[in-house]
Amino acid sequence: MSPKPLDYESLNENVKKVQYAVRGELYLRASELQKEGKKIIFTNVGNPHALGQKPLTFPRQVIALCQAPFLLDDPNVGLLFPADAIARAKHYLSLTSGGLGAYSDSRGLPGIRKEIAEFIERRDGYPSDPELIYLTDGASKGVMQMLNALIRNEKDGILVPVPQYPLYSAAISLYGGSLVPYYLEEEANWGLDINQLRQSISAARMKGLTVRAMVIINPGNPTGQCLSEANIKELLIFCYQENLVLLADEVYQQNIYQNERPFISSRKVLFDMGLPISKEVQLVSFHTVSKGYWGECGQRGGYFEMTNLPAKSVDEIYKVASISLSPNVPGQIFLGLMVNPPKPGDISYLKYATESKAILESLKRRAHIMTDGFNSCRNVVCNFTEGAMYSFPQIRLPPRAIEAAKSAGKAPDVFYCLKLLEATGISTVPGSGFGQKEGVFHLRTTILPAEEDMPAIMDSFKKFNDEFMEQYEDYRGYSRM
Repeated sequence: MSPKPLDYESLNENVKKVQYAVRGELYLRASELQKEGKKIIFTNVGNPHALGQKPLTFPRQVIALCQAPFLLDDPNVGLLFPADAIARAKHYLSLTSGGLGAYSDSRGLPGIRKEIAEFIERRDGYPSDPELIYLTDGASKGVMQMLNALIRNEKDGILVPVPQYPLYSAAISLYGGSLVPYYLEEEANWGLDINQLRQSISAARMKGLTVRAMVIINPGNPTGQCLSEANIKELLIFCYQENLVLLADEVYQQNIYQNERPFISSRKVLFDMGLPISKEVQLVSFHTVSKGYWGECGQRGGYFEMTNLPAKSVDEIYKVASISLSPNVPGQIFLGLMVNPPKPGDISYLKYATESKAILESLKRRAHIMTDGFNSCRNVVCNFTEGAMYSFPQIRLPPRAIEAAKSAGKAPDVFYCLKLLEATGISTVPGSGFGQKEGVFHLRTTILPAEEDMPAIMDSFKKFNDEFMEQYEDYRGYSRM
């Protein structure tokens, strides 16, 4: 009997090629252990509220009123909600065609796209067109939409930084394209070497690929580095010379933990460079409410802005967006609140500013605790997390550990991370899920566990790691760090 259409053998081969390590083998094993009663610390995904971060008060007040608009008619509403939250809820409800339960335009509510355009203009110093801003269910949906528009067949390549966030490798596989890796230099604090980029694109073309776009993640995931203005200029010149679209993943732009390299958008650098580049390089930029000090991952609010795309292409992207009818409306309102928060003088400003500052300052302290903790461990080295939400330490595994992993049928870093999970309950992601140089091993962990829990977590990691190294080091042939 021939296989049925949805039997495994009959599935689309691109679906079977997709790999997504953030919710892969380690996560599944962690979930099993949790069901068995073991306490698990899920540091595998940047999910702030799941690890104890409290939501910001003002946006939740506004959304509560939008979700339950009958509260606005209650004579006591002013006793429970501040006047600026009430006013903002009425404003957002007036933008909809029937409240949060009604579809919006497939590109998102025009009034919120206007607020985002105003935010972009304040940030970059250049006007933004709301008609070129599309709201999406999280930034990931926007990334997938653009990759779907770009990839025509397996001969189309997308340049992606390695280590990379596996959304990119997974989506490129799903749409039948080819990932073209360019390696970040760990010894240079995960810096970007333009010569390495040129080698990557040349090698891809030698294989018959047409390289169509380049991805940057700034600040970096999983590596946590921040690109300088000079770096971004180099990349834009490279895209201009090589006729590439630049896909700028800028979802961590609020998460900066140092002063040497503040966030600067690719769009601002592009326009600062002037003609001809400012009118020639095609750029798509992504942002979200899931990161920063908001951390509203479950709300699924994101947007992308298109720069220098022809009108006919924008129309095609609109057509595809229309297939899904509407991005979720509560997520759109969160975006509006993110780009247009309370201002000095507003009733809720002081509380909002205090809450957001406390979250960012705590994240900065946690980044230091984690980096210092990893660097105190035997055979572990870790660059400081300059931005984003992750540490990506290198684990220098002894040859005997690599042999043991091979015997167990596991990649060496998967083997290490599984042992770590079983011993401590700390759920991480092996570096192989993000890509890494041959013979070099990492893991990724978020810096999101509660600050008061962080010292104990790092002590637990250190105890496990030192015992692991003690077990597998061969002192006759392997030197300790």
